[in-house]
Amino acid sequence: MLGLAKRTGARILQASTSEVYGNPEVHPQTEAYWGHVNPIGIRSCYDEGKRAAETLFFDYYRQHHVDIRVVRIFNTFGPNMAINDGRVVSNFIIQALRDDPITVYGNGFQSRSFCYVDDIVHGMHKMMTQDGFVGPVNLGNPVEFSILELAEKVIDLTNSKSKIINEPLPQDDPDRRKPDISLAKEQLDWKPVTSLEDGLAKTVTYFRNRLEQETGTTHV
Repeated sequence: MLGLAKRTGARILQASTSEVYGNPEVHPQTEAYWGHVNPIGIRSCYDEGKRAAETLFFDYYRQHHVDIRVVRIFNTFGPNMAINDGRVVSNFIIQALRDDPITVYGNGFQSRSFCYVDDIVHGMHKMMTQDGFVGPVNLGNPVEFSILELAEKVIDLTNSKSKIINEPLPQDDPDRRKPDISLAKEQLDWKPVTSLEDGLAKTVTYFRNRLEQETGTTHV
């Protein structure tokens, strides 16, 4: 894709990720932080793949003057997520709608910052239409929640009978994840506007409809 952008003079955006910061020792994470990543861990292929892609983008930018844009996307959720994609928001909602136990890994005190998909898309569009700024730039919600708080919110929103159960924490799972979005505010005049509660309500409605279509059962 970088070669194609070079040949055609196209502007190209990399959807990078907060995973480039690994299990961060700096909190919140700014774009200047180089990260704390285990290069041979069980989740390293994702972290290092995105880090290598960022390196390639900036090599093409410096050597070939390719018109790049790099955004680091933090946890994102919303309608049209796959039922079985394994992400924490979709997992919790599906489990809650089915009244299955909600699986929390570790003690649930690890934190994430969840951003609604509309806000992320808006930020990506602003990045692609902005001249003179290539990034990288954090796109995410700076409001931090624990995984346990997320599970409780989902149970409340779905009126679920689910109980929370704890499973062992996977290796190299980040303890905390929260973006510093000062650069996005300064360069893009961007910040998320959708609260976690409003975004979850829309996402719950989407998954409830999906399950009803697939099973013919009403999930109240």
